[in-house]
Amino acid sequence: MTATMIRSAVLSGYVDVTLSLGLDPMLLLRSVGIGPAGLAASDIWLPVTAVDQLLERTAAEANCDDVGLRLAERRGLSGLGPVALVAREEPDIRSAVQIVLRHITLHNEALRVRLTEINSLTTIHVQAAEGVSLGRQFRQLSVGATCRILCDFLGPTWRPVWVCFAHPAPLDLDAYHRILGPSIEFDQDFDGIVCYSHDLDAANPLADPLLRPYVREYLRTLAPAGESIADQARAVIESLLPTQRCSAAVVADRLGMGRRTLHRHLAHAGETFTGIVDTTRLDLARRYLTQRDRTLTDIATELGFSELSAFSRWFHRHTGHSPSQSRRHQS
Repeated sequence: MTATMIRSAVLSGYVDVTLSLGLDPMLLLRSVGIGPAGLAASDIWLPVTAVDQLLERTAAEANCDDVGLRLAERRGLSGLGPVALVAREEPDIRSAVQIVLRHITLHNEALRVRLTEINSLTTIHVQAAEGVSLGRQFRQLSVGATCRILCDFLGPTWRPVWVCFAHPAPLDLDAYHRILGPSIEFDQDFDGIVCYSHDLDAANPLADPLLRPYVREYLRTLAPAGESIADQARAVIESLLPTQRCSAAVVADRLGMGRRTLHRHLAHAGETFTGIVDTTRLDLARRYLTQRDRTLTDIATELGFSELSAFSRWFHRHTGHSPSQSRRHQS
């Protein structure tokens, strides 16, 4: 089985944090099999299991429950490398976040980040990829880094409505409040951030309209080698479905082309935009229905339906049975 990997940029600031805790960083790095090259460059791939073990071991040795957050405090948009160059030129913050979500695996294969919007609130779920187990410190780092990236766009004084962690509350909350703000909830059913949807609709203050055409072209080069336009469209559609803004025009814009050009590419491949949306939704629906902690209403929302009844009718039309029947059959 191929190991899940992460860029060594994740360890940026690790030496300073570890020294501040009175520990020997090199000894800890060697104990998990990470050599000096892991710190000498930011673009080396490291096994996620080794990094996760390193953070947990550091926290245990220092008797410090917030090592991941201390690393997150030093994070920001620049830590995403080339993806940051593209995201910062998006016209609004929502578009920039979508760019980050779509290309997160270029830097971290262990994470899956998704957005859901309900009642003017947007939830950013930060979760481990399928088959990957992450410790508390890694999850702290991931949520904290996400918060810091949003602060780069929205300003240093911005704070989320809530920050949620699945783990219990620690005894000392000072670092949590200093880095993430006052509204933190523990023992939740997910790790992530809740913010006002209108925050993401704000104009991106970092964008330069004159540079956007160039970074759009660069964005297209970030797609995995051999990935077709149809495959790229599927990835964008999956990230846009929860926003209920998954139109051909928006998807084409994310891919750096016009709507007609997108339709032409898809037709050449024997595909249609509507067909790809339906197959993507169906694949996601079947996957989500196996996860018992997701309600049917939650699934409907994540697939871009405004009401559960609309999702049920669509699912029945494509499969011949209702979502609840499908869930019972899978059980």
